[in-house]
Amino acid sequence: MFQDNPLLAQLKKQIQETLPKKEGNVKATDRGFGFLETDNKESFFIPPNYMKNVMHGDRVIAVIRTEKEREVAEPQELIEQNLTRFIGRVKMIHNRLNVVPDHPQLKDAIKARAIKGLNPEELREGDWVVANLNSHPLTNANKPFTCVINEKITDSNDKIAPWWVTLARYELPNAEPAPQDSWNMLDEGLERQDLTDIPFITIDGESTKDMDDAIHTVKKDDGNFEITIAIADPTSYISVGDKMDDEARKRGFTVYLPGRNIPMLPRELSDELCSLIENEKRPVICCRVTVDSEGVIQDDITFFAAWIKSQARLAYDNVSDLIEKGQSEKLMANNVIAEQIDALHQFANVRSKWRSNNAVVFPDRPDYRFELSEDNDVVAIHTDPRRTSNRMIEEAMITANICAGRVLRDKFGTGVFNIHNGFNPEKLDTAMEFLQKVEAPFEKEELKTLEGFSALRRWLNTLDSTYLDNRLRKFQAYSEVGNQPAPHYAMGLDAYATWTSPIRKYGDMINHRLLKAVITGNEPSQKPDDTVGEEIALHRRTHRMAERGVADWLYIRLLKNAVKDEAIFTAEIFDINRAGIRIRLLEIGASAFIPGSLIVDNKQRIICNGDLGTVSIDTVQEYQLGDTFEVKLAEIRTATRQLVAKPVQQFPAPEVDSDATEKEEEKA
Repeated sequence: MFQDNPLLAQLKKQIQETLPKKEGNVKATDRGFGFLETDNKESFFIPPNYMKNVMHGDRVIAVIRTEKEREVAEPQELIEQNLTRFIGRVKMIHNRLNVVPDHPQLKDAIKARAIKGLNPEELREGDWVVANLNSHPLTNANKPFTCVINEKITDSNDKIAPWWVTLARYELPNAEPAPQDSWNMLDEGLERQDLTDIPFITIDGESTKDMDDAIHTVKKDDGNFEITIAIADPTSYISVGDKMDDEARKRGFTVYLPGRNIPMLPRELSDELCSLIENEKRPVICCRVTVDSEGVIQDDITFFAAWIKSQARLAYDNVSDLIEKGQSEKLMANNVIAEQIDALHQFANVRSKWRSNNAVVFPDRPDYRFELSEDNDVVAIHTDPRRTSNRMIEEAMITANICAGRVLRDKFGTGVFNIHNGFNPEKLDTAMEFLQKVEAPFEKEELKTLEGFSALRRWLNTLDSTYLDNRLRKFQAYSEVGNQPAPHYAMGLDAYATWTSPIRKYGDMINHRLLKAVITGNEPSQKPDDTVGEEIALHRRTHRMAERGVADWLYIRLLKNAVKDEAIFTAEIFDINRAGIRIRLLEIGASAFIPGSLIVDNKQRIICNGDLGTVSIDTVQEYQLGDTFEVKLAEIRTATRQLVAKPVQQFPAPEVDSDATEKEEEKA
C-alpha cells in the first residue's frame, strides 16, 4: 500500500524517523512471533507480520512503537545476516522448488533455484542440499527470502545421511586425501638407532588400524623406571609445504565420527606405512626418560630417532582382563610381554599417584560407542568404562607430552603448546564468592598461581558433591593452543606439548619437526606461526560439533520407541538456564532438555537459576548442578534431533489449609 502511494510512503518514513530505534538480535519462537534482544538485556516483542522480514539470529536496527498498549519492534535495517550458507531439505510447493533450512528456529520454506550445472529435475521432496541465501527482505525492498541450491548432498531416505549431511554442514572432508603413486622416506640427516630387538608393545582398541605409539618399560632394581615411548613418524615421508603437508594442515585432524573416521593422511600412510604394526619395521621418534619410584620425571629426557618392531599388538580389554582378573592365558604365556605389561602397569600407578598428589587428575568418565548394522542402522550403544590399560597408556602419553613441552620450551621457546590459564580474570571475583560461602581454604591471589589452582582442583575432587566443581567450571578460561610455552592449569602442569599422535593431528607433526631439530642440532624445518593456535582450536571445535551432530541423529534412531516404552534413565545435570535443565543420560551418553513446564505445570512455582546452578520449587531447592535422578523421555523431536525429558519424581501442588483459607475469606 505504502509502496503504491508515494505520499503515504513519505509520511510513514517521516513518522518512523521520530520513533526510537534499537539495535539487537532477532530471537524467533515456535509460534510465529519473536523478540529483539539488545546488548543491554532489553527485550522487545516482534509481531508475526514483522517476523516475515527477518530470520532468527539476524542482527538488525528496529523502530520501537506502541501497538495495542504494548511496545513492539519493527526491524528496519539489516546489520548482519545470520543465515548465508546453510543445509536444508527440498520442499516442492505448487511444483516449485523450495528449501526448508535444517535449523530448530527456521521452519519456513525459502523459494529456491538450482545453480547452473545442477539439474533441478534430479531434486526430490526431502533431498538434502547445500544452499546460499541470496535475497533478504530488509535489503531487497521487502521482497521474499530466496536462495540458490549449490549442491545436492544425498537422497531423503539415505541411511548414511547423518554422516554426509553433518560433514557438509561443517565443511569437513568426506573422504581421505588422495593417495600418491609412491612414498619415499626423506633425507633428514637423522641417524636412527636400531631398536628392532627391543620388546616394544602397542595397546589399542580391537579395531584400531592407525597405531601410532609403542612403549618399552624397564623397572630397575632401585625402584625407578626407564620408559621409552616410540611414536610413528609420518614426517619422514612428508616434507614441509608439499601438497600432502598443505592438505594435512587444511584438515587439522583425523575426523572421528560414530561408526567411521576420515583420516588426516592417506590410509596407506596412517594405516600401513606409519602404523606400528606387529613385527613390521617402522621409523619412529622416541622419548626416553627416567621416572623415580615416587613418580617424579627426572631431568634425563632424551629424544632420538629409531627403527622399531612392535612385538605385541595388544587390545585394551585383554590387557585389563589380565591385570584386573588374571584371565588372559595368551598374554601370560609370553613372559617377555607379561613383564612389559607389569612394568608399564607399575609405572602408570606411580605416575598417577604423583599427579593425584601434585597436579590434577580428572574423574574417569566412560566412552560411549554406537554399534551399527551393515546398512547403517543403530543396533545398540555400548558403554566402555576407562579401564586399567586405558590409564596405563594415558599416563605414558602424558609423560611423553610433558617431556616434549619442557624440551621445546627450553630449546626453542616455541612449539605447539596446550595451554590453560585457570580462572578467567574477569570471573575470578565471582568464583571467590562461591568459595568463601563454602569456607574453601584458598585466597584470591593463591588461585592465580599454577600451584594454587591445582590445589583447588585436588580439593574439589575430595568433596562428596560435584556441585561446586560444576559451578566453578563456569568461571574458568577455555583451553587454548599457542606457539609460546605457558602452563596448563587444568592439568596442573608447567608445560604440555602433544606430539604422540602425528598420524591424526597436524599440530603434532609440527612438534615432530621441532623435536627432530633437537635431535640433529639443526634449525627446525618448520616453526609454528602465530595463526596455528587459532587454526587448531577451530578444527577441534568443528570436529566436536560434527561428532555431536552425528551422535544426536543416531540417538534419535536408537530411542524412537523410548517414549512409548516409558524407558527410565539416570540423568546428570550439566547445565541450568532460566528455561530448564540440561542433562546427560548416563546409560547411553545422550543429552536431553527438561523444560520447567515438565517439572511443575505452574511456572509461578519454579525458579531455574542459571547463575547459581539451582532449581527451586515452592521456594525449596530441589536440583543443582551435578545432581543425578531418574527421568523418562517425554518427546523425541526427529526434525531437530532433540530429546525432551521429564523427571520421574513429581512435585504436586502444596496442600491448601482449608481452615486458614476460610478465615482469610471471612476477613476479606
